[in-house]
Amino acid sequence: MSYTLRGYYNGTLVDTRAHRALFQRRRDVMGHTLTMSNVIQDSNTTQYHLPLEDRLEPQFDSIAKICWMEVRLAFKILNATPRHIFSHRWGYKQNGQWSGMINDLHTGKADLGTNCLVSDKERLDVVTYTDMVAPFRVRFVFRQPPLSYVTNIYSLPFSKGVWVAIVVCAVISTAALFVETRWEKTVVRSPSQLDGSVSDAMLLVMSAIGQQGCVLEPRKLSGRVMVFLWFAVLMLLAAAYSANIVVLLQAPSSSIRTLAQLADSGLTLAANDVDYNHFVFSLYKDPVRVKIYKRIDPEKGKGQFYDINEGVERIRQGLFAFHSIVEPVYRRIEKTFQEKEKCDLQEVDLVNGFDPFIPVKKDSPYLELLRVTLKRIRESGIQNCIVRRLQVRRPVCESTSAAFSSVRLRDIRAALLLLPCGLAAALAALIAERVYRHRYF
Repeated sequence: MSYTLRGYYNGTLVDTRAHRALFQRRRDVMGHTLTMSNVIQDSNTTQYHLPLEDRLEPQFDSIAKICWMEVRLAFKILNATPRHIFSHRWGYKQNGQWSGMINDLHTGKADLGTNCLVSDKERLDVVTYTDMVAPFRVRFVFRQPPLSYVTNIYSLPFSKGVWVAIVVCAVISTAALFVETRWEKTVVRSPSQLDGSVSDAMLLVMSAIGQQGCVLEPRKLSGRVMVFLWFAVLMLLAAAYSANIVVLLQAPSSSIRTLAQLADSGLTLAANDVDYNHFVFSLYKDPVRVKIYKRIDPEKGKGQFYDINEGVERIRQGLFAFHSIVEPVYRRIEKTFQEKEKCDLQEVDLVNGFDPFIPVKKDSPYLELLRVTLKRIRESGIQNCIVRRLQVRRPVCESTSAAFSSVRLRDIRAALLLLPCGLAAALAALIAERVYRHRYF
């Protein structure tokens, strides 16, 4: 036991302590052993590299390594003897029993643990949280789908007013050609001449809109001037339209920004094949998260769980959302993605949790000592230095130049749908003509 004289009584209590703060008087634990439970899930080699603090294999268990470095420094400040144990999960309650790191704290095997999210309210019955040591975020990471995946890009190059103007001009041109060819028919006759019907005038106008020729044409100067002007105007419009289509084919959308939009999207949803992803989805009962959970881990069939390397590669290929701690995902992205592919990355939060904090056993006598020490390490800038060494931030889009990308079938889906629609319209017209001819002729 270590005794400190509080003071003496001389009519009133005279406090003779050098410091009234509990931390200042008790920060020297005189070599007492404090144990930390370290959660590792990426690689067993972390058990070797973590005590050495050699910063090797930073892609594995960076959170555990950062926490150990800072907590070991806190032990030195408190004059404590450091000791560590390892666990392969943060800890969840199953059948009334705790597992993993939370069980180590609850049973007294460890005095504090690795950063964890304050998402499970049941943990508050057995642990207390101190301070944030190694920041991390758990998100869905994906590339925004191409614009052609969520909308009809063939209607986007022109505004609504331009489309209305084109339709009005087409109607006026059809009417003008009809009047001109009706007059022309009374003056001159030719095999390639328009016969003065509305259908022929419309056929010529539609040919001009599609930048195609037509075997029928006016024979007089007035009609040819109208056709020339119409083709010239539409040629300029077609050039602007084509240029915009090329840009839109390469452009990503911004259609998925919320969890509900992600749940309703056609993206493949998956998760990192680690312990917490097999528990965290089942903690929520709201319809959106339940829907996401069923897509990732259906009752029938194989669940969508992948390791970091395969998950990031599928993100690069597109139309794939991967749920994981984002820092190791971004480290892999920095190594495998091209600069252009980093520009459409998007995150969506599932857990909506606070920052992760270091847990200690509830009613631990070292709670105040650890809390103040960790805050001092954070305020001094040491924490920020260690985090920057071992974690990778979100990649920055530094490339604004266009990159080559092959056009896929989904990009021209609207154009392909035009063909069966046209065939159906032609078949309907054929049937109508046959019925009309059978009835009146």
